[in-house]
Amino acid sequence: MTWKAPIAGGAYPCDNEVAVSASNPVLRNSFLYLSRQGWLRRWTETSPLSKRFTGRFVAGNTLDDGLRVCRELRSQSMSASLDHLGENVAALPEADAARDAYLTALHRIYDDRLGATVSMKLTSLGLDISESACERNTDSLVSKAKETGSRIEMDMESAEYTDRTLRLVHLMHERYASVRAVIQAYLYRSENDIADLCRRGVPVRLCKGAYKEPPNVAFPDKKDVDANYVKLAKMLLDSGADPAFATHDPAILDEVVAYVKQRNIPAARFEFQMLYGVRRDLQKRLAGEGYRVRIYVPYGDAWYPYFMRRLAERPANVLFLVRNLFRT
Repeated sequence: MTWKAPIAGGAYPCDNEVAVSASNPVLRNSFLYLSRQGWLRRWTETSPLSKRFTGRFVAGNTLDDGLRVCRELRSQSMSASLDHLGENVAALPEADAARDAYLTALHRIYDDRLGATVSMKLTSLGLDISESACERNTDSLVSKAKETGSRIEMDMESAEYTDRTLRLVHLMHERYASVRAVIQAYLYRSENDIADLCRRGVPVRLCKGAYKEPPNVAFPDKKDVDANYVKLAKMLLDSGADPAFATHDPAILDEVVAYVKQRNIPAARFEFQMLYGVRRDLQKRLAGEGYRVRIYVPYGDAWYPYFMRRLAERPANVLFLVRNLFRT
């Protein structure tokens, strides 16, 4: 397996996107602010124009839309992780509905033999309302994932949820061993968290982090986040259980692949994860080189916060959307 070097300037040609730096803090903070505005979310999610904006990054409103994308990815030698969009539910019936949606997804994944996992946020299962109710809902999903040969990828949210999320990760791993924790490289605490998860044998998906955090909690500078990501990735390659590296950053991908080759680490021992609709050129290239690639496939009506975080992460996505909005 050979990894092709980036083109001049360190950027890969991004399918129909213009290469723009993802480190623009003003633009990033603006989109993160907008992601928290309820009035804008309500208007946007009911707007007839929404599909023209969201189709790039969201599979659709229904489970069938998500499963369709899973099948397409499978035909391209890539796996999927389905995410029924929704977070910070305000009432337990909403949490129960989210649980049931995920249970249905697990059944369909099994029946259709798609080999996909499921990604979910604990606030969609009631973490803000009742930790005990959230635990029951989570237990239902993880036990079903074990029964069907799948896995629950327990997404990490803002830093205020980290301890509660990891408590449930540890508990579910002890009961079923069918979970993967998500750890964010921009948090100072993540090195200790990963060391603890490795000791426990809990698989980890490493990402950079997409929430606005204060400088006493997270690295404020991108270069420090990137350096910590590479450090943590090497920890996981050395002692992690089936780690996943969630990034679209070609420089970081180069470092991970170089370390894998240096240590003669088999491709079967880890995987790369990327977001649906983001850097499809890199997704196909990695899969073509023989690496395991899993694509995070979101679907559902409650897409607004997720969508805005995608724009915050990569300003080039904004240019893509503007061009396609006016394209007939």
